Formats: sequence, C-alpha cells, structure tokens
Amino acid sequence: MFENLGGFEILALVLLALFIIGPDRLPKAISDTMGFLRKVRGMARNATSDLSRELGTNIELEDLHPKTFLRKHLLSEAEEDALRKPFQEAYRDIKKTTDSAYGEVKSTTDALNLDKSTRSVTGATTGSEPTAKPAVRYDDAT
Repeated sequence: MFENLGGFEILALVLLALFIIGPDRLPKAISDTMGFLRKVRGMARNATSDLSRELGTNIELEDLHPKTFLRKHLLSEAEEDALRKPFQEAYRDIKKTTDSAYGEVKSTTDALNLDKSTRSVTGATTGSEPTAKPAVRYDDAT
C-alpha cells in the first residue's frame, strides 16, 4: 500500500498528523484508521469471494477487466490466434528487413572506420578531403 512512499514522505505524514491531531489523540486516530482499513479489506475480500461463487470458482480478478472479459467471452482461442497470426507475420518480415539493413549499415560504417584508421596510421592525406572553415561569429555588438 505504501510501496511508492519513501522514508521522508512517511516521516512527513507522521509529523503532519502529530501537528494536526495532537499527541494525546494520535494513538486513538491511528487505531481508528487501522480498523477502518481492516473493514475495507474484509469487504473487498468478501466481494471477491462472492463474485467467485457467483461467476465460477476459476475466476481471477484480472479476468474482470472489461477488455479481458470481452476477449475471453467473444473470441475463442483459435479466433484469437487467427487474428494475431497476420500481425506476427508482418512483424517477422519487418524484423528481417530491418536486421538485414542494420547489417549492411554496420558493415559500411565498419569499412569507413577501418579506412579512416588506416589513413591516420599511414599519415597519408589526400587533397580531396575538405578543410574546415573558420566559423563566422555574429556576436559583434557594433
């Protein structure tokens, strides 16, 4: 319940409760709050067991989500697989194409890096390499 609260947040909540409620009434307020939470949990547990009894023994809480409920009751497993198959085939085709394109790009960049490293090792420079122009600065305030 409090898994997303850190130590400082819990400490701040306790201090806030101490200031608002007061040190003499704080233990009673905590026990009342805990009793309320126990009642709410019991009501939720009873509601879940009532639903399981009414809808069947193999009911899961996730099955009650509207999308899951509709998919489970409207589509059989074969129909769901028939709907899913074209998308899986398209995914495989796209994956194969992108993997081959990635391989080509990788081999090209490796070849360019190898060519660049051999030129820097041999110290050979060709005249066709562009030289860097000095950058034009426009920050003059005149």
